[in-house]
Amino acid sequence: MPLFTYKAINSLGETEDGVRDAADEAQLLASLQAEGYLPLKIAAANSRSFLGLALTGKQKKLSGKDIVLFTGELATLLESGLPLDKSLLVLMDLTEDNPRLTKLIAKVLEKVKGGSSLADALELQAGVFTKFYLNMVRAGEAGGSLGEVLTRLAEYLESAQELKDTVSTALIYPAILLVMSLASLFIMLTFVVPQFTEMFASAGKELPVSTQIVVGMAEWLQSYWWILLGGGLAISSYMKMQMADPVRKKVWDGRFLKLPLYGEILLNKETANVSRTLGTLLGNGVSIVSAMMIARETVDNLVIADAIADTEEQIKQGRHISDALLEKAIFPKMATQMIKMGEETGRLEEMLLRVAGLYDKQLRVAIQRMLALLEPALIITLGLMIGGIIVSILLAILSVNDLAF
Repeated sequence: MPLFTYKAINSLGETEDGVRDAADEAQLLASLQAEGYLPLKIAAANSRSFLGLALTGKQKKLSGKDIVLFTGELATLLESGLPLDKSLLVLMDLTEDNPRLTKLIAKVLEKVKGGSSLADALELQAGVFTKFYLNMVRAGEAGGSLGEVLTRLAEYLESAQELKDTVSTALIYPAILLVMSLASLFIMLTFVVPQFTEMFASAGKELPVSTQIVVGMAEWLQSYWWILLGGGLAISSYMKMQMADPVRKKVWDGRFLKLPLYGEILLNKETANVSRTLGTLLGNGVSIVSAMMIARETVDNLVIADAIADTEEQIKQGRHISDALLEKAIFPKMATQMIKMGEETGRLEEMLLRVAGLYDKQLRVAIQRMLALLEPALIITLGLMIGGIIVSILLAILSVNDLAF
């Protein structure tokens, strides 16, 4: 009999994978249903399976895109009128191509069937979901609008993921250019220049100063390249130690904010992040103090996080959020003025989301501006360095052959 692999949910709500022999898929389906299983997938066994063990690589961790997919699909199912447990069951079938996500959903489904709320079930998943995410879900469950809240949460996560992807994509070309530049210089100094060095040495003539410098660099790099590698690793280790210490990290975060262009990018990123988090939380019934506390935990820069913490304390004393932010002068003045306008008109949540959209756009503009300067700077620097090496070699060749310009 042919072998078939299957994925099914047992009577405890747990997902099981296995291999069985059957005349055909229909017979295996009937057999599993008779044993109390809920089949999700049945397929002919192939060479990638042996004795029920899939010969696949190590499962990847859940990515931000996986969380966006889970949230959006679950929101759609709940909005269509399905109960939570049924929605999770259907979602397991929809995500069968992502084993890790399917396994997580199965664990959540088990807890929900055991009487837990969705927020509590998600919180038990080993730090997969942020505090912001969990508070949004709790607010939705408490208000009886879980589907609507998950829809807003999915929009928030999609915006955040889109912004992250934009930044990552924008930095790919400069990173490749930088790596290729360094690789080109290394190859020229360690393989090309030494070929001419032997010829210059046999000529017995004094080389031009520029050529002596290039030859000296090549000889040093051939003998002591490990110093550069060790220095790079040492600097990397030092920065990791600095960033692991909150006091030192705060000092570095302050320095980063003062850098031209890069500081603007960091500030725009955190302004958009904090504004979107606050607007989303306040729009779903979370108190301003709790929203500020959660927003602070989403901030990477400790200088900005401390400013939000101070603002949180002042709000507890009765001050408006805009007044406290203006006093700290950490966020852009336009952002704080827009927040103040939202407080005065009673549309704070809407204005915070507008601020987030505005600074998302400004962040993209700042990145494009930085790349507009970085790319030609790298190209010109590489051209000058390689051109300098080539000219120094040509000068030496002309000098050896006693040619005049």
